[in-house]
Amino acid sequence: MDAAKSGDTVLVLPGTYHQSVKVTTPGLILRGMGNATVLKPAPKATDDCGKRGNGICVSGTKTKLLKGVTVSDLKVTGFSRAGVLAVGTDGLTVRRVTAEKNAVWGLAEERSQHSAYRENAVRNSGDAGIFLANTITAEQGATDTKGTLITSNRMENNRIGVTVRRLRNLTVTSNDITGNCAGVFVVGDENKPKAGALTVRGNRVVKNNKYCAKTERLPFLQGSGIVLTGAEKTDVTGNEVTGNSGTSPLSGGIVLFKSFVGATNDNNRIRDNSLRDNSPADLINQETAKRGNAFAHNFCRASKPTGLC
Repeated sequence: MDAAKSGDTVLVLPGTYHQSVKVTTPGLILRGMGNATVLKPAPKATDDCGKRGNGICVSGTKTKLLKGVTVSDLKVTGFSRAGVLAVGTDGLTVRRVTAEKNAVWGLAEERSQHSAYRENAVRNSGDAGIFLANTITAEQGATDTKGTLITSNRMENNRIGVTVRRLRNLTVTSNDITGNCAGVFVVGDENKPKAGALTVRGNRVVKNNKYCAKTERLPFLQGSGIVLTGAEKTDVTGNEVTGNSGTSPLSGGIVLFKSFVGATNDNNRIRDNSLRDNSPADLINQETAKRGNAFAHNFCRASKPTGLC
């Protein structure tokens, strides 16, 4: 990795490697040989990526985005933070990566744009399987990802399958999301601009009924399919949302949840979704005032309030 130049491919042969990897070279391809190439934590990490508990770090700087990196065809498991963490990237591709049993996130990024997450398998993450945010630590308004894509991934047995936090202009499509405490979260807060202007389309969100204890900002999670909280102008369309059942305030098929910090959902479009066997209802809108949220042509049986199906 240290010797690689822009445009090079670093091919990692089958084996188990007890180390972390930091990518700072633009245009680099880091490719393994599928699940036979395994990265696990070192007994004692010596690099800053490993010391922070991450498996692969793709890192730009605060003043210059790292462009055109690809990470593919390998497995990252057992890290105390994230399997793959990208910070300050442009045009990152993460493809056919298995991220398993990482303590916080499977695949995560912040301050990045034009990313593509394709055909990955993410299981048993302590928080989100795929976690994308404007910044992980700071409180500020949503930023434009300029077309980031999360597609054709499988998220299973995580706390949340996919979390999109304080971002805009992004698509989550054609993913298989099952067995998590919650399927998809689109999260905003009191900062401006709001999260939103994005699309959640054509996903299979089934039986996300695992139990997860409450946190500082959320109640316990169980049985949530797709949740919007503090989001605006988001299209939720053509999804199959089935069998998500629980008694959490966020339980249900597709839920518009007014956040605990008072951020409302405004002008979102929930349409052409197929929902069944979700409890307490297939569609739930917790906004008490009219906020311009539109429900149309959804196939479902029960909603709160009534009349949304």
